[in-house]
Amino acid sequence: MNFFAVSRRFAITILLASACSLAASELAKPPIQFMPLEAVKPGMRGVAYTVFQGVKPQPMDVEVLGVMKGVNGPRQDLILIRLHGSAAEYTGVVAGMSGSPVYVDGKLVGAIAYRIGEFSKEPIAGVTPIGEMLEINELDRTQPAGSATPEAARSGSATRTSGPGMAEGLDSRQLIKPIDTPLVFTGFTPETLRSFAPQFAAAGIVPVAGAGSVSDDKQPEPLEPGSAVSMSLVEGDVNIAATCTVTYMDAEHLLACGHPVLQFGAVHMPMRKAQVVATLASPMNSFKIVNTTETVGAFVQDRHSGILGKFDAKPEMIPVTVSVHGGSQPREYHFRVLSNPRLTPLAVASSVFSSLQGTNEFSAEATYRVQGKIHVDGYPDVAVQNMFAPTENGPAPAFSAALMLGERFTRIFGNPVAQPQIMGLDLEVSLTNERRAARLETARTAVTEARPGDEIQVEAVLRPYRGERIVRRLAIKVPTSANRGPLRILVSDGDTLDRMRRVNDASALRLDLGSTIALLNKQHANNQLYDSMLEPHPQAIIEDKVMPAMPASIMNVMDGMRGTQDMTVTGESSVSEASVPLDYVVSGSQIISVDIK
Repeated sequence: MNFFAVSRRFAITILLASACSLAASELAKPPIQFMPLEAVKPGMRGVAYTVFQGVKPQPMDVEVLGVMKGVNGPRQDLILIRLHGSAAEYTGVVAGMSGSPVYVDGKLVGAIAYRIGEFSKEPIAGVTPIGEMLEINELDRTQPAGSATPEAARSGSATRTSGPGMAEGLDSRQLIKPIDTPLVFTGFTPETLRSFAPQFAAAGIVPVAGAGSVSDDKQPEPLEPGSAVSMSLVEGDVNIAATCTVTYMDAEHLLACGHPVLQFGAVHMPMRKAQVVATLASPMNSFKIVNTTETVGAFVQDRHSGILGKFDAKPEMIPVTVSVHGGSQPREYHFRVLSNPRLTPLAVASSVFSSLQGTNEFSAEATYRVQGKIHVDGYPDVAVQNMFAPTENGPAPAFSAALMLGERFTRIFGNPVAQPQIMGLDLEVSLTNERRAARLETARTAVTEARPGDEIQVEAVLRPYRGERIVRRLAIKVPTSANRGPLRILVSDGDTLDRMRRVNDASALRLDLGSTIALLNKQHANNQLYDSMLEPHPQAIIEDKVMPAMPASIMNVMDGMRGTQDMTVTGESSVSEASVPLDYVVSGSQIISVDIK
């Protein structure tokens, strides 16, 4: 019988008898018993298990110092313990030890999860009570109806949601903090981690002193309480994996960590076995060097008191392919990224940046031509097409390309109307080892007057970086509906046009997913020169639709709909547009005035 599937009434009876049994066919070991928090007393002796090297958990003697009430939130208590033994006393509390099970009189008390102070001379740690960790099962909606958490194991704790975990500022002296979870970044260049460090920090990821690797190697040794277990955020040619320790497991589930990794709530990330290569002792923060190995299921919950994994769950990841051309030989990178609104944009951006920066052809003067598609289930593909060249004071072009991708994912994931299911990203990147940038210097036309239906020839002069001037001619037609009076011709780059037509933030928050994708696909490429006719009449943008030259009577009616419709109004209307492609990143704008007779 699975522990997580027993009824509440039966669970109470079992716990009062201090024995929660599993069928012998599921687990050959003696039945696991739980010790409720009220039974934990100072001076009790016990044992904890963690891996210091290899895959076999090693015992550490434990002395209970006391119970700290309400230090981890309202009615959220910690058990304070001191570790004994040569290994624990040498290394202290180790990053990666989170989740190490603690037993007293053979009964599971909880998981080592918190460290006390910095540069501590004694291995003193905080233990998350097992009753609080078992609550995570109630938050897992994939569980069958009627699954319950034993009342006696709750120890009076309130049911928890995915609210904030312990922040550093919660304790005035910052004495009690979650034990760091080593985050192994492989395939990422040092410059990638430096460049994206602020974004990682904002997403709740601070790469601690962690080292190791990620592979799909088979690991024949079975998981058990005290084993190292990893959560994959990115896997493939680049990897991000967080490692902690198994607290409890049965035939279908395991609990680990004893505190949140990122506190995402419901998640779907690969659950992998792990090997500890070595444990490095440090006065500041000891940590485990970890090799993450084969996938054995998926983590489905990341909550305040730990993480929950299921052995029969298949992780849902977003496949990404990046093909890089322009060097001595083409390169292709493959990786998979977790599907999460907060982290996926950052994971994609940093992974793509590392893929570009890690080639031998990478240089500070390289220009990148990027095109690709983001596949969204049930919707048109999101087109990705732009060109990125070095600038005097701007970010590196590879970094700009990565940020553009991250912004696309943020817009898709941030849609408030529909929950997107992103099926993948295919990206083609071509690089040239020269600065392909051109600035618009002048734009002129030979005419000062025109009539509706006339075609106006515009001549534009662009100055490339360290190159001869480029002359381009564009023909734009005056609409037959054009009114008498002044008409402006805007000659510009694509970004200038996008800024003119950008939907305000309030309206963007009301767009459905289809309209959001349509707007993204209408953005102008930055390697083209655009010629736009502007009439002095208001233009309305409703969702992804542009309505130019609106009559005053219609605008008066629509003006009363502001705040209830996804509408943005601009003072001028773009009534005609032409463009010419260039193999340069174009910047700058010019205005030409013409009278319509």
